[in-house]
This record gives sequence, C-alpha cells and structure tokens, in this order.
Amino acid sequence: MSKKMQSANLVDTWSSCFKCPLCGSPVRVDGDASLVCSKHHAFDFSKQGYLNLLTRPVIGKYGKSLFEARHHLITESPLYKPLHKVLRDLILKAAPDPASPWLMADLGCGEGSHLQSVLKACGLPQVTGLGLDISKEGITQAAKRYEDSIWLVGDLAGLPLADQSCRVLLNILSPANYKEFTRILKQEGIIVKVVPGPDYLKELRQALYGDGEKRSYSNKHTLDLFCRHFDRLDTIQLNYRQRLIGTELQLLASMTPLVWSSDPERLQDFVRQETAWVTVDLDILVGRSQ
Repeated sequence: MSKKMQSANLVDTWSSCFKCPLCGSPVRVDGDASLVCSKHHAFDFSKQGYLNLLTRPVIGKYGKSLFEARHHLITESPLYKPLHKVLRDLILKAAPDPASPWLMADLGCGEGSHLQSVLKACGLPQVTGLGLDISKEGITQAAKRYEDSIWLVGDLAGLPLADQSCRVLLNILSPANYKEFTRILKQEGIIVKVVPGPDYLKELRQALYGDGEKRSYSNKHTLDLFCRHFDRLDTIQLNYRQRLIGTELQLLASMTPLVWSSDPERLQDFVRQETAWVTVDLDILVGRSQ
C-alpha cells in the first residue's frame, strides 16, 4: 500500500475530527486522493502522505538541513531522552480507558521526532499521533519517516481540527495559539507545553554571545500567558546536563536559530570541540480547559 493510500485510510478513520480550513465545514476522504468538505473545497494528499491545509502561501524560515539535524539529534543522541520520559509519565497518568481510541496532537511539531519519540515511549496502541507544522519541509520529512501518524501542513492560528477533537495536546519548544488550542482540546483532555528555562543551552549561548543579551532568556511572560488560558495542573522543572560528542555538537548548532546571528568564528570554536556538556533547562506546564 502506498504512503498516500495509507495516509488517506488513517485520516478517513479520524475524519470527524477535521474541519475545512477555508469554511469550517465537515470533511470526508474522497478515495485515496483528497480531503473534501461539504462545500467542495478539496485538499490533495501528497505522495509522501501528508495534507497541506494552509490557506495562504508561507515562506518557511527553516530548511531541510535544520530539520534533518533536529531528527538526528532528537532520535540518536541522549539530549532529549529525559524529556521524553517525563512526557511519557504525564501522558500515561492522564490516559483514558485503553479500549478508547484517541488523538495526541503535537502542534508546531517540526519534523515530528519529538511526537514519534513520545508515542513510542508511551506504547499505547489506541493512540494515533497527529503532527502539524507550518513548515512544509518539516512535515514532508515527518511523513517520509513516520507512516503511522497523521501529518498536516497547517497554521496554528486556524487549526483544521474540529472542536474538542484531541485528548492530549503537545506544544514543545514552539509558539502557541491558545484560543485554538482551547477549542480543539477535549474537556477531559490535557495540554502539555514545554518552554525553555533560563539555562537552556546556556553553554551554546555563552560560546556564541559571551555576555551579550542573547546569553540569557526569561520565560515569565510565556508562563503567565499559559495560566491565563488553562487551569494549571502541574509545573515540572526539568534541569539536567548531557555530554555531547563533536558530531552531536554540530547537529545542535545546525538545528537552532541561535546561531543565525552569531559570529562564525565563535560557532566554529564550539562545534570543533571533541566533547562538551550541554544544559537542558525546561519548564513543563500541564493544563486543562477552564
């Protein structure tokens, strides 16, 4: 079975959880070719199996090499393994009856590696993953690698998902649209947002910017905004260090926008190291609809 047909079958199973991004009407899968709404707006499945549900052209900031670096660092290095374990434990605690199928959506998923790692760690056969990102390149890579999830190119400001369609929402180191998140989250569902703490990747910041303004970061506004939209159930502060080898340091530098305005010589000094400690400092916010 082709990836296109496999994706069409999977989306068809969950078609009641979608809505037309143009008019908001209910949708259905037409054969293995398109997602069609009751007002005849149609969106074709790509040969890789994803759906492009953007309603306007978007010029992506992130390219193929960035997403490839993200994939390799997230799936092959130890850097984010403790994060995935914490997310697994949170989700298993909130998971409903095993007999009930449900959607776990990662909004702002990039190339899908965090979502896939969490799904694998949870090991819940009744869960279908859904990843959405505004980057076509990121979603293309996700669809090529991970065939058992739904992949959408879409806009957080106008999610092509029906009201109360998702039981778990993930928003990992990504922008958010809380109005839309609230709309699609089931009443009994949870949202898990991961935001960088002040020491996140501090070694890289120090190497690139010294004592400049980008050396530090405050997430207070992000935390306050989350609490205005959701009843906060828990906040987990996750702070640990991982030793990365040279090739992993190169991947780290390739996947973060921190390097875009940095001094090239400082960047080269960082990635030439044989090994270095890197700090992961994250606040994990768990909330429920108010």
